[in-house]
Amino acid sequence: MKGYSLFQMWEPYRKSLITGHLFYVEQARKRLLSQFDDIEAEADKASDEWLEKNSHRFDPERHDEGDFYESAHEAGIEFYQLLSDMRDRTRLSVAAGMYHEWDKNFRKWLTDEIRHWHTGEIVSNKVWTVDLGKLTDLLEGLGWPARGQDYFPKLDACRLVVNVYKHGKGNSLNDLKKNYPEYLSNSFSHIGGAFSDLDYLDHTHLSLSAAQLHDFSDAIVAFWKDVPKNIFVREDLEVPGWFARAMSNDQQAASHQQGGLNL
Repeated sequence: MKGYSLFQMWEPYRKSLITGHLFYVEQARKRLLSQFDDIEAEADKASDEWLEKNSHRFDPERHDEGDFYESAHEAGIEFYQLLSDMRDRTRLSVAAGMYHEWDKNFRKWLTDEIRHWHTGEIVSNKVWTVDLGKLTDLLEGLGWPARGQDYFPKLDACRLVVNVYKHGKGNSLNDLKKNYPEYLSNSFSHIGGAFSDLDYLDHTHLSLSAAQLHDFSDAIVAFWKDVPKNIFVREDLEVPGWFARAMSNDQQAASHQQGGLNL
């Protein structure tokens, strides 16, 4: 078995994964996110439209002109806030889409390669269900130090951001506060006190800037570029316990099945 490749990354497949990801990000920018490029001007337009729609109600003998302009201004602010919230949710949705696609492609590649040298569904099912940390442990045991690469913290942060966006409060929110608080926006941080504390923040404070979304995208590209062309069997190879147990369970299941067929 020495020199046998356990995992191979076919270069055209690597290229197709990167191309597909970049296409998704580019089209999301052009078709979705670009619609929020000038929400200030749209808010001003909403203010003007409010004045136009309500001008017939203005009576100079009974109304203060300043009050009408103030109401129009407030309508513009409300419209801006609603658009800003929609932009933020759209940006988070784009991040969720690209992360889930990367996650599925990564797990599919692993399971497809494993089937070349291992039969049984228990290992495959485990690869599809364990968290990113356990998959990274597997990579480390195989000799690919992915956890130490520059892209890994961004992938980990993206995972947590997407989980918080989907589920709200929970372990992912706690981990995000602890490890990547920069993705939680706190408008009261400058005044100090209880409201500036991380404990005060929850899923409603989740925030993702355009630059941070770009960093997530770059991390996915860097990951695919870093996948070794071949991961070979080595004498010092050590797989994590969850993987070893799943392999053993598959082997036991195959043995029982063969024993049953021999009866």
